[in-house]
Amino acid sequence: MNFKDIFKSDFLEAITSISIADMAITLILAFGLGMFIFLVYKKTYKGVMYSSGFGVTLVALTMITAFVILAVTSNVVLSLGMVGALSIVRFRTAIKEPLDIAFLFWSIGAGIVLAAGMIPLAVIGSVAVGVILLALVNKKSHIRPYIAVIRCEDQKTENAVKSFLDSKTKRCVIKSKTAQKGEIELNLEIGLKDDSTDFINAISDMDGVKSAVLISYNGDYTG
Repeated sequence: MNFKDIFKSDFLEAITSISIADMAITLILAFGLGMFIFLVYKKTYKGVMYSSGFGVTLVALTMITAFVILAVTSNVVLSLGMVGALSIVRFRTAIKEPLDIAFLFWSIGAGIVLAAGMIPLAVIGSVAVGVILLALVNKKSHIRPYIAVIRCEDQKTENAVKSFLDSKTKRCVIKSKTAQKGEIELNLEIGLKDDSTDFINAISDMDGVKSAVLISYNGDYTG
């Protein structure tokens, strides 16, 4: 058997028949799981600006992956061609949130497993991943971090501000300090004892303090 005979093999030319019912069931289930992934993404999103387009992409990606895998499993030659075609595709869209990568792989994985006929695994696995993400991402921290930006006139005022914050907060750490003639700017990470932020008003009224700003901070962005 030579190289030409291999490509004339009945095995390579065989096409598995996929019924309309199987295609419809697979795509409907892919749409359902895609919507579930989209809802989990919406509930767990913690970024600066929510993108509904990315959520719709998750639904479409699940369905697209499902029918691509259906086509791949129906014909060996087609599967080899798709592997070659997809290997040259390059995506330049930047991923802004690390968790978005997990949702992309989740959508692709759900589509692949569904098209492979492992429906219980796709459904149970997706539900398990969704519950874990909802539990971990929405878990509230006991101490919500804040950034305080204080502009003061001299070292004496800086020491007074730092002592005051140490007495009013659970945690106060200087993250950066900028000093220039007649002005010192402090960036401090603090943890509140309670939900009250009245201490920032008291700091702004202190002698030598030019301005006092309190910003919510989660480690990735401020707002």
